[in-house]
Amino acid sequence: MAIPDRNLALELVRVTETAALAAAPWVGRGDKDQADGAAVAAMRAMINTVDMNGTVVIGEGEKDNAPMLHNGESVGNGEGPDCDVAVDPIDGTSLTAQGMNGAISVIALAPRGTMYDPRESFYMNKIVTGPEAAALIDIQASVSENLKRVAQAKELDISDLTVVVLNRPRHENLIAEIRSAGARIRLIQDGDVAAAIETAIPGSGIDLLMGIGGTPEGVITAAAMICLGGSIQGQLYNDGKSEVKVLTTRDLCNSDDVFLSATGITDGELINGIRYTPYGAISHSIVMRGKSKTLRKIVTQHHLK
Repeated sequence: MAIPDRNLALELVRVTETAALAAAPWVGRGDKDQADGAAVAAMRAMINTVDMNGTVVIGEGEKDNAPMLHNGESVGNGEGPDCDVAVDPIDGTSLTAQGMNGAISVIALAPRGTMYDPRESFYMNKIVTGPEAAALIDIQASVSENLKRVAQAKELDISDLTVVVLNRPRHENLIAEIRSAGARIRLIQDGDVAAAIETAIPGSGIDLLMGIGGTPEGVITAAAMICLGGSIQGQLYNDGKSEVKVLTTRDLCNSDDVFLSATGITDGELINGIRYTPYGAISHSIVMRGKSKTLRKIVTQHHLK
């Protein structure tokens, strides 16, 4: 069976660039459905030119919700390797609609059968960190214990650590525990894929991501952690409680032949958003490859007519 190769990397950047450019006119206009619809339509058109035989494992919903990219949809031109595909045309639809920082368009792919299919499990309790403490975190340990382990691995005091948490009422106790342990918190309104990636980027100032977010975003994060050497652990979260079973990075994406591309829609700590110019627009993207552990930053000038 053919596997994804390095030539797919730049093709995937074109996919996320196209989706981000389509979403950008809707930034700050208060209509997240229009923004999402524009990004989905643009992503679908471009992804079907990519040399792969892809199946969407992480998408926007079921088939009857078309025009969204749906779970089980075939994508690509059918002429390349068999791939599992995870897409989020806009990670941060509310951020886009409100003109807030941190919205990205993202796609990840891996060989067929290697990505976790969350099916109807929409939420996951997560902990994510970068390479230094990747082998030390334990989602079943206390918050203070995890902070202690990460601080020791990074040769820092706990008070030097910054933890990203989604700003949700369900995280009231988690936030209190982090503060009690002495660490700093950065609350975000949406878009935890970009924040999770930051935990594994040197010099980002983010050390961990903790709390309950989307299961699909967890799978995409796992692909990023394989590329960056970080780690994610998750427990599916249903009916107000976390399941006992722990899903590791390899449970969520079990291959080194993984690629991820993300393009900024609005400005963020990870990458800048779309900037308009007299001749068109400028996009900012990152692309990663698991096998080579490379991360590239790509700035593209688009001459739009």
